[in-house]
Amino acid sequence: MIFRDWLPDPYILFLTGAGLLIALVAWLPMVLKRLPLSLPIVCIALGAALFALPQVTLKPLPMQFPEITERFTEFVVIIALMGAGLKLDRVFSWRGWAVTWRLLGVTMPLGILAITLLVGWGMGVPWAVALLVAASLAPTDPVLAADVQVGPPKTGDEDEVRFGLTSEAGLNDGFAFPFVHLAIALAAVAGSGEPWFTEWLTYRVVWEIGAGVGAGWLIGRIFGWLTFHVSAETKLARTGDGLIGLSATLVSYGLTEVIHCYGFLAVFVTAATFRHAHRQHDFHASMHEVTEQIERLAMMVLLLLFGGALVSGLLATVTWMEVGLALVILLVVRPLTGLVGLLGFPAARGEKLTLAFFGIRGVGSLYYLAYGLNHMQQPGAERLWGLVGLVVLFSILLHGLTVTPIMRMLDRQQGRDPDAEEATPPPGLQGPAAQG
Repeated sequence: MIFRDWLPDPYILFLTGAGLLIALVAWLPMVLKRLPLSLPIVCIALGAALFALPQVTLKPLPMQFPEITERFTEFVVIIALMGAGLKLDRVFSWRGWAVTWRLLGVTMPLGILAITLLVGWGMGVPWAVALLVAASLAPTDPVLAADVQVGPPKTGDEDEVRFGLTSEAGLNDGFAFPFVHLAIALAAVAGSGEPWFTEWLTYRVVWEIGAGVGAGWLIGRIFGWLTFHVSAETKLARTGDGLIGLSATLVSYGLTEVIHCYGFLAVFVTAATFRHAHRQHDFHASMHEVTEQIERLAMMVLLLLFGGALVSGLLATVTWMEVGLALVILLVVRPLTGLVGLLGFPAARGEKLTLAFFGIRGVGSLYYLAYGLNHMQQPGAERLWGLVGLVVLFSILLHGLTVTPIMRMLDRQQGRDPDAEEATPPPGLQGPAAQG
């Protein structure tokens, strides 16, 4: 009886675990800064160890919790997109963002085409399903790519590689969505012969992209004006409360989804426009700090669950075919399509290889697959989750183990000390993209 009273209450255990998780959020990035190990790898290992305990009976498999999976991954992505937009120092211009347009307009469509053919041929699934998998796996993830992105606002950590990967991750989630909707449309009309192309092109592509960009810009302008340009006595920036960044994220995503356009795209545009309202104000650092902390905490929870899914049977359906496909997608498709997209771009060979290699797959891929499967009837979803989960796992391991040595080597080549507390901004590229 006395021993039973010593057993901890589940609520107390939850509070203790939450406290330890928050401590890890704060401390692990500093501990891992110079090690060839990433925070996502540690989170997945902890999640796998936790859910492998016999006392833990919950199996956090995405196919058993499809709605929760879609909504939670969606939240993590939009927070990451706001953070990415706020920390970009470079002023928007078509010429200055040339690397971004190449990765979006050439690399991603070629990647979607290649992965569609590989999955359709290798797994024998319908082409609409193969397209859904390809659209899920083609975008570079804004959540797990923090180690290859630019630094916080006004730090100067914005060489061409970091800028290219940050801006690509910020925009390609929105531009991948039309292909997800294309897969859903093709699955819906399969065998019926109903017309679909005009509605998809006008609504899913032209309207949702155009309205997403426009609405994101307008909301960013409004938040920028309210924060920095109202009368001096009531300037919201004086509060120093970085939570306004979270507010802008949720308002932008919510309002744009209400008018049925791409909220992911709108959030990034809102963040970039908000940043442009007063580029040198220190308040941007406060907003970025808050969004980064929320993003990191949500990411760690998600990756703990992903680790739990791995030991609960997420990869149970995986065969050597899926293993081969995952390796080809990461080691062949992304690097080759990345280099094709960068043909003729004024950058050193090492910089192009780094841009092409670090097409990190992660939370965005999980969201798109969950969204697609929740909007189309598809038997055998376990195989699709197995492949996407395997690609995400391989990407986290491969890119997580190589990001520190590769980025440190790149910093040295560009004349900056990766061990310095206040690193000197790199010289950047000698070309049009570096002059924007």
